[in-house]
Amino acid sequence: MKKLLDEKSIERSITRISHEIIEKNKGIDNIVLIGIKTRGIYLAKRIAQQIKNFENKVLNIGELDISLYRDDLQKISEEPTINNSKIDFDIKNKIIILIDDVLYTGRTIRSALDAIIDIDRPKSIQLAVLIDRGHRELPIRPDYVGKNIPTSKDEIIHVNLKEIDDVEDSVTITKK
Repeated sequence: MKKLLDEKSIERSITRISHEIIEKNKGIDNIVLIGIKTRGIYLAKRIAQQIKNFENKVLNIGELDISLYRDDLQKISEEPTINNSKIDFDIKNKIIILIDDVLYTGRTIRSALDAIIDIDRPKSIQLAVLIDRGHRELPIRPDYVGKNIPTSKDEIIHVNLKEIDDVEDSVTITKK
């Protein structure tokens, strides 16, 4: 196992992504954040806190569960767990910043896009990821990236966040 990012590096990445979101959108009017369960939610909360520090405004944060939208549902489990999404605000004509921890094949993001469109039609959807590891199977690319980490298909990226993993923030890589 090799550590690629430590707590400070992750914090710097989140700060940079937050600044880029504000700059690209010329402020934060009409923006909402939606984190993909599980780690995307905690990253969304951290980005929202950084944006609040810079802009002195609170953004709406939603939680998106894509379990029912996955095309590999049968491979994951015979009895899929349904955790439910929590988006208790209007997304119609909003700029959604969709947030996830690792971008790999693009299938998770495709599922998330399907789930969002089933809720309502936003003005636009932008993608923020902490790690982009390559190997896309679909034509999806992030608007905001914490770190590009080229990998081989026999490697696994682990994102640890203290809110859920009970360890210090880190990103590590291991062989399968």
